[in-house]
Amino acid sequence: MAENITTPSNDEKNIATITHLGGTVFWFIPALVVWVLKKDDSAYLADQSREALNFQITILIAQFVAGLLAIILIGFVLMGIIWLFNFIFCIIAAIATSKGETYRYPLCLRLIN
Repeated sequence: MAENITTPSNDEKNIATITHLGGTVFWFIPALVVWVLKKDDSAYLADQSREALNFQITILIAQFVAGLLAIILIGFVLMGIIWLFNFIFCIIAAIATSKGETYRYPLCLRLIN
């Protein structure tokens, strides 16, 4: 699915890094903003913001399911695990994009193409 993406500029790397890191605090909003504003300007930013957005939507769905499961108490454990999973993989993605690499999240629903 990765198109011919040229080597990103330093600005593109920085924006992609902030987009991934923003998911740890602001969930899908940074990725959505970058995707809407930059998808036509930069193939690298379009790819990485779409990836971050898909991952944050996946996390949102998982948190919703965990919230439903909180009725039987296992959801509280799952919420912590999902939060930790989100935090760790957003950091890994930010490190990769700071180097100009493309990053693919594991266990991510690819809802936006």
